[in-house]
Amino acid sequence: MPLALAPYLEAMFPGCHVESIEPLAPDSGAGAATAKAAGFAQPVRVRLRDERGRARELVWRTQAANAYGHDRRADRAQQCLLAFDDFGGMPRHVQAIDVGFVSADGRLRSVRDGGEPFLLTSYAPGRPYADDLRRVAADGVATGLDLARADALAAYAAALHGQPRPQASYRRAIRDLIGHGEGLFGIVDSFPDDVPAAPPERLRAIERRCVDWRWRLRGRDRLAHTHGDFHPFNVVFRDDVDFTALDASRGCAGDPADDVIAMSINYVFFAIEHRASWRRGLGPLWRRFWDAYARARVDDELALAAPPFLAWRGLVLANPRFYPALSPAARDALLGLVERVLDDARLDRERVEELFA
Repeated sequence: MPLALAPYLEAMFPGCHVESIEPLAPDSGAGAATAKAAGFAQPVRVRLRDERGRARELVWRTQAANAYGHDRRADRAQQCLLAFDDFGGMPRHVQAIDVGFVSADGRLRSVRDGGEPFLLTSYAPGRPYADDLRRVAADGVATGLDLARADALAAYAAALHGQPRPQASYRRAIRDLIGHGEGLFGIVDSFPDDVPAAPPERLRAIERRCVDWRWRLRGRDRLAHTHGDFHPFNVVFRDDVDFTALDASRGCAGDPADDVIAMSINYVFFAIEHRASWRRGLGPLWRRFWDAYARARVDDELALAAPPFLAWRGLVLANPRFYPALSPAARDALLGLVERVLDDARLDRERVEELFA
């Protein structure tokens, strides 16, 4: 408990002093079969008294780090902000008075007057890697620099995945892959009901296959440092093979297959409307990226873990919310690839080659 709790409360309620601070147990029924052992929050009851002797009681709480989707600091911040926004609108409910952060030196910082969150970052000059892939799709030929850039991206991913394991949960990563709002369920829900080549029945069948894949992967432990959103719009190149990655996501912890698929499926995507570009352009880049990754990092289970990640990324690319100009034929081809890969026991790269045969 921060030492600054009493000064913080006394500043918030001028004329009061903190009389007592005591922890609140999750349940008073110790020993009973229905006793609750733990909750998500770590609350304490605080008793204040003002100059006229009147008492005020409050509860101050932090969120516990646990495996229920609260293992990241951002998860715990979300819970506190959501409670602050929600409590006031509930009848017969305790009221939220303040929300904030405990700083590294133990001081309490309020954010109750804030609105939408913001993030300030450095700027990375350059051009998105997506521009390279559009050029290759139009020209139909991958240059030597294009091949070198595929090598550089694969080497970056392999080096990142080889870093010491993060303190995170592989099970959480696979749950987020399927059930998160940015994961497969959320992407499926964002499809309009009348999308050509993507009727609800087809999406539902894909979703059910992916739930089966969650149970195949759930018992494994392939946790690694990952970028989490490693695609051509999140990489900017400058001269030669010098690049900067943008917008790392999802706690930077998950399965290496996520990053490998997120980048490599875009060689397929940019070729899907320019099929002639596969033979000498985007096809060689697809193969070059996979082969360069395999040379840089041995992962015998990569193909075994890849299918649900390909399904997720394929659904993003086929979703008109993200790519409204994609033709129904291209969308059908992408979803067909997803279906075939999910039905296999592992990712067979020939499944991609079949699209352009």
